[in-house]
Amino acid sequence: MRRVMYILIFSLLLSGCSTREVYEVSSFSGRDNVRFEQYVLPDYFIPETIQVIGLGDSLTQGVGDEYKRGGYFGRVTLAMNDWKGVKDLKSDNLAKRGRRSDQLLKQLDESDIQKSVKEADVIYLTIGGNDIMKVVKKNLFNLEPKPFYTELGKFENRLDQVFKTIRGLNGDAVIFVVGLYNPLSILTDEENEFEMIIDDWNEAIEMQVIMDGKACFAPVNDLFVGNENLVYHSDFFHPNAKGYESMANRLIEKIDGCGLTELSDGKLELQR
Repeated sequence: MRRVMYILIFSLLLSGCSTREVYEVSSFSGRDNVRFEQYVLPDYFIPETIQVIGLGDSLTQGVGDEYKRGGYFGRVTLAMNDWKGVKDLKSDNLAKRGRRSDQLLKQLDESDIQKSVKEADVIYLTIGGNDIMKVVKKNLFNLEPKPFYTELGKFENRLDQVFKTIRGLNGDAVIFVVGLYNPLSILTDEENEFEMIIDDWNEAIEMQVIMDGKACFAPVNDLFVGNENLVYHSDFFHPNAKGYESMANRLIEKIDGCGLTELSDGKLELQR
């Protein structure tokens, strides 16, 4: 009898220690009105091999870079390896020292160059400096503004043809154009007519870039005013390694500002 009483008391204690919690579970059928926002994965989510080419003159070639890192072109293409959308990168620098816009047009007629342009995802370009220097050499002892503006009209037509030729071969590539600078500023920090000429040529280049719609212009003239920052090569015409580093940083800054993702149709994005 006493044993039975112990069992009853133990059972009551256990039942007193336990608690029952009732949870209200909503029916899954009542959630059929829940809507999810549509999300489309950007193209850069799946990295690809990116083809990059350099066109134009000595600035894209990297003349004056004592570290032999390929000037601004080599530095920017190296940075591109960290961009979203880049699995690996293949670059080909087709620029050449001394090349003018008329010579670039002839180069774009070559079959192997056309093949490179067709396959390119990104194109870097500098052009116009040697067109200006041609005028300087021709009028060395009688420099006046008029010949520079006569040549500018011709240059604008040739540059327009350069863009039309590239777009005829490749309508999707993003074109990044680096502007001109005034190497004569190393001789004087006073504003002069040549500075105005450089500004007008840069404006013409930038207008062509804007009209293209899938291109971006990076001005660099302010980076080479005088040589207090020691950005010139020993020839006092081309940038040195430090100058090219400044150009590369400016270009990446402008690539960000122009909207790389939009320009590349979602294919590329800067790594932040």
